[in-house]
Amino acid sequence: MSRMHSTAKQNGARWWGWLSARSLRGRLVLGLAFTWVLLVAVVLAMAWHLGKNMVQETSLSHLRYETGMLADEITHQVQSRTTALEHVAEIAEGLTSRESLQRRLEHNNALLEWFERLIVTGPEGRVKASWPLIGAAADGGNSLDIADRAYFRMIKGTRHAHVSEPFIGRASRIPMVLIGVPRWDANGDFAGIVGGAMSLRSSGLFARLARQQGGNGSYVSIFTASGKLLYHPDRDQIMSRITDVSANPNLPLAMSGWEGDAVGKLFSGQPGLQSYAQVWPAGWVVGRFMTLDQAQLPLADFIQRLWWIWVLMALWMMPLLWWVLGRMLKVLQHLETQIGEVGHGRRESIDLTSDVDEFQEIATTFNAVEAERKTLLTSLQEREAFLNAILDATPLGMFVADFDGEFTYMNPALLQVLGLASTTTTSQWLEYVHPDDRDGTHDMWRHSLATNNEFLRQLRFVRPDGAVLWLEVHARVVMLSRGGFSLGFVGTMKDITQRREDEALARWEAEHDPLTGLLNRRGFDRRLGEAFAEFQKTSTPSALLLFDLDHFKPINDEGGHALGDEMLRRIGQIVAWEVRRSDHVARQGGDEFAVLLPSCTLSQAEKIADSLRLAVSDISVASEGREYHVTLSLGVTTFSDSDQTVEEALSRADAASYEAKARGRNAVVVSLPDDNDHTAMLFD
Repeated sequence: MSRMHSTAKQNGARWWGWLSARSLRGRLVLGLAFTWVLLVAVVLAMAWHLGKNMVQETSLSHLRYETGMLADEITHQVQSRTTALEHVAEIAEGLTSRESLQRRLEHNNALLEWFERLIVTGPEGRVKASWPLIGAAADGGNSLDIADRAYFRMIKGTRHAHVSEPFIGRASRIPMVLIGVPRWDANGDFAGIVGGAMSLRSSGLFARLARQQGGNGSYVSIFTASGKLLYHPDRDQIMSRITDVSANPNLPLAMSGWEGDAVGKLFSGQPGLQSYAQVWPAGWVVGRFMTLDQAQLPLADFIQRLWWIWVLMALWMMPLLWWVLGRMLKVLQHLETQIGEVGHGRRESIDLTSDVDEFQEIATTFNAVEAERKTLLTSLQEREAFLNAILDATPLGMFVADFDGEFTYMNPALLQVLGLASTTTTSQWLEYVHPDDRDGTHDMWRHSLATNNEFLRQLRFVRPDGAVLWLEVHARVVMLSRGGFSLGFVGTMKDITQRREDEALARWEAEHDPLTGLLNRRGFDRRLGEAFAEFQKTSTPSALLLFDLDHFKPINDEGGHALGDEMLRRIGQIVAWEVRRSDHVARQGGDEFAVLLPSCTLSQAEKIADSLRLAVSDISVASEGREYHVTLSLGVTTFSDSDQTVEEALSRADAASYEAKARGRNAVVVSLPDDNDHTAMLFD
């Protein structure tokens, strides 16, 4: 009994030794297990990555289809309602009395299925008939005047149907929009509008949208080009305005007329898929959104099931692998021990006694490699000592890096330029590279290490004391004369800060007017060409203002050129202050100025032009007791699809500026593309 207990104890100790990581058998088993897990992880990661892209593409295609269908349906709804109102306007043509208009509205009672209320106005904007009756109209009178409403002015000015911005109904207190169409009298003159107010909740306009809400993380939203929400699953957000678009650059593009799909942050800040389509008759945007978690949920379930299958397979294979390795590694245990002793310096070579020829060949080959390694190590140490002596003496900043890209040496001249300690590692050194240059520098450095190509790059470096330097880094592989073996990278760093500053100043001076600091003609023409190319590619609207100064010549003639230059400087400051930060202001020569307004509609450009006119009219300079003022004659236009070159838009704006001056100066004249009649705003 005692002998059996002793034998069992010895077997248990042997098994525990094999299981431990100190044995070659245990290490191989652990290594193969780790390799298996790593392989599974890599395969699953690749499956996840490829599947994620496929899921995203499929989901985006589905969102694109749904968004287009929704936009088409809402467009059809808006056009149907607009057609119905135009029909009412046709049958009401020639009617002038309130009673006849009221009867005509009441005969179209079926339209109340679409509209909360119908109205008919006169040419001056006063409501002449409504159904159901509103305000004083219920008592036989009319007191409602909508002449100041933006939609009335738009319809009256354009003579076309128009959909208003959303508003809260006075009586119902619910969100509404109004579709209005012009009506005409017997002579074909503008006689007012026929309008229909629609509830954003109960008019049936967005009836299908509730069925498109996919639940968790999937929803539809509709908003105006100005960023006001018309429909959202959270009803509390309806009528709110989209103010923060910095996290999602696709929102301002969609509000500017872009249609398409992308991956980015949603309203909630979560990453997700998004697709946009335009409801052109109303100026609305349909957005279809889905979070990435929702889109990738089926793929995540599949990957999880696949992972468990691989785990079960690994558990089944481990006992078999353990048995096979045990058979193979008995002979190698002695070899493992001697290799460890050589590695720790306790032996000079392997002395393996075995009747297996292959193991004898392994021992012989290992001994030969060890001897060659010692020879190469001695040669390398000598070369490093020689190189370090040269690098310490040179005044040029130099460094040495190993195969892994880690700095092994930086000479005193380089440490002085960078303000770093000699113990600084590569990872620490990269932290001082400017954030805008860090990723590109790291990627290019890794590429040079992998391909043995030279590294040449200019980058910004932030010293520990806060000073920013421009460095030119040049590194190349150093090769041994025998065998073509590379030792590592040797490179130089030059401080080129002054050279970069001189180049930047030269570029600035080439495109800016020295008197006002504004763009000169060359700089303005380049930005104008870029804006026109963007318009041709994406139809992004841009406006152009040209103007010169009225009554400027007397300032130069009577007060002198110094006084005229002072007036030009003040005008340049005021104009640059009044426009948006994204706009480009230029002095093209003499008293001629130009302003480019990217992503700007014609109505916005008119307001900006008038604000410039008012601001400049307040500027004055004085000389010898006399005060001088100037005014502006401004020409305004926008890019047109019919423009073949940017010079056509410049010609329109220039002609409008001359017309403003011909009409008495101190005026804004708008030149519409393909229109010989110019719209002017004249002021005293």
